[in-house]
Amino acid sequence: MMPATENATAATIQATAEDTDLALVHAAKQGDVRAFEELVRRYQGMVFRVAQHITGSREDAEEVAQEAFLKAFRNLERFEERSRFSTWVTRIAVNTALMRLRARRGHETVSFHEGDAGNPGALGEEIADWRPDPEQLYGRNELRAILIRALASLPRHYSMVFLLRDVEGFSTEETAEALGLSPSAVKARLLRARLHLRERLHPYFRRDDPQRPSNGSL
Repeated sequence: MMPATENATAATIQATAEDTDLALVHAAKQGDVRAFEELVRRYQGMVFRVAQHITGSREDAEEVAQEAFLKAFRNLERFEERSRFSTWVTRIAVNTALMRLRARRGHETVSFHEGDAGNPGALGEEIADWRPDPEQLYGRNELRAILIRALASLPRHYSMVFLLRDVEGFSTEETAEALGLSPSAVKARLLRARLHLRERLHPYFRRDDPQRPSNGSL
């Protein structure tokens, strides 16, 4: 757990970022193209990662990201500023990526609204205690590729929640808005994603295990 001072600093940084985003949005709405270009610079990496996770293709992800920002620019006046700009543009990117998948699969229905079986609340205490958790593991350069492969093996409706919530740092409410889910569904899927990832990455959490594979191997 972060000390109180670090929590306060992180909250201040986030609030400052939200304020500057809002100022850029206001400027862009007044016709300042450079302001919108700055918003693109800030979030193009995140939008690309989300698009690539959904489409599974770097080329498609690049096109989806470009299309998502173009749609955001064209519809900026419709952005009511009740959420963060990053949440809004991510929702556009998710929908754009899903439309590309549907076109690729011959109009097959693709969504994140698959049902969640079982009682997700029963998993909470068990998952909360294990360390390091997946987002910490994601930050280690030598193991990042391993987690990415494990994440790709999850059902999309679990992995996307994990990607936005734990990797990109969205709140539960922002993740719910970006994916068109309820906050309770986000919480349930996040718990299940963490559980699945723990099972797949178990050898890398046991540093004292002599059978633990070396870094970078499976």
